[in-house]
Amino acid sequence: MIKPTQPLYERIAVVFDFDETLVRDTFDVLLENFNLDVKEFRQQRVKPLIDSGWDKVLARAHCLIEESKQRETKDKITAQRLAQIGKELEPFSGVEEMFTRLRKRACEVVPEVEIEFYLITGGFLDIARNTSIAPNFKGMWGCEFHYASDGEIQFLKTQMTHTEKTRYLFYISKGIDKANSKDLIFSYSSIPDEELHVPLNQMIYVGDGTSDIPCFSILNKYQGIPIGLYKDGTQEWEHQAEISNNQQVINLAPADYSENSELMRSLFLAIESICKQIALHQLSVKK
Repeated sequence: MIKPTQPLYERIAVVFDFDETLVRDTFDVLLENFNLDVKEFRQQRVKPLIDSGWDKVLARAHCLIEESKQRETKDKITAQRLAQIGKELEPFSGVEEMFTRLRKRACEVVPEVEIEFYLITGGFLDIARNTSIAPNFKGMWGCEFHYASDGEIQFLKTQMTHTEKTRYLFYISKGIDKANSKDLIFSYSSIPDEELHVPLNQMIYVGDGTSDIPCFSILNKYQGIPIGLYKDGTQEWEHQAEISNNQQVINLAPADYSENSELMRSLFLAIESICKQIALHQLSVKK
């Protein structure tokens, strides 16, 4: 009897960026919540730091911390306030129904298949983890603040850079639940195929721009499925002309999750494609 060449994985991982992928830009939402002028804050406070060499994430966090210091006690930027912003944040149309729809479509092809959803964001995780859609995600990673005893933001304890996102794709693949120093050392190391939680070629990544390009590149390398989004009613994608072949996406669609949208058709086809690979492999395993 000929044995199958690889282990059977009846699991698919669907990984999402957050800001401008599932919801509005949460940095803008946060600024608006504190009655700050978004354009002015970005141009006059954050941009000069970035122009002088600051990392974008650190520049944003620093400006928010300085802003909070100047505010009255009742109007500080706190963990409680970030959580409330998350609770009030509305996902894009169709997002809340999307999780069930994708699971249903997968089961129509392979009844035994399991879909896991993950979130990797360069935004503030305390907003994302308090949204209505948070319970759908098996794992969520992003930027996190350290808070004072009264809940006020003090400094950024965890950041998520563009390339940092790729590490979490390997965490997902290897089933690593918690990022620690040991995981960091071994996150890119090879492990036997049979020990993987889900292979990268059974992973879908959905993102809207430059911060997602390293993840697109990783999935292209391992035959996963990267899907890019655009917004504002145009088909223009930030830096689209500058990306290389290994950073390309399978499809570029509007951020519209309604049932018959191009994006949902793309996600359905991606799920079906992986499910059919699983079904084919099931046949070889059963022989």
